[in-house]
Amino acid sequence: MRVEVNSKFVKAEDSFAEGRIMVTPPIDADYWLFRVSLTDKQAVVAFPKFGLIGIGFQHEEDWNTNLPSDCEAEEIAKHIWHNRGDETISHEALVEAIELLRGAAAYYQSKRKDS
Repeated sequence: MRVEVNSKFVKAEDSFAEGRIMVTPPIDADYWLFRVSLTDKQAVVAFPKFGLIGIGFQHEEDWNTNLPSDCEAEEIAKHIWHNRGDETISHEALVEAIELLRGAAAYYQSKRKDS
């Protein structure tokens, strides 16, 4: 498994009025900062959302099922499991992918604070 970085990612405007109001950015299957592919048709992604980094499946039946990257990997896996869409994805592989994304998200956020 490896973490991919979306070099085409452009952060959508997800706040206005000096941060007092937060709105959902335009989220689709290409709105991701980091991705770990699990099969040729499904991946787990990390993306900015409301000042945090959310983690969920790239392709979802139940839209908008994700949790912040600072949640435990097991908690995120249980929360998003029903959206895996591919029975060949194991729970263990999902947790491993989430751990990779949590690490990438933590590194990304630490570098943003440094700038």
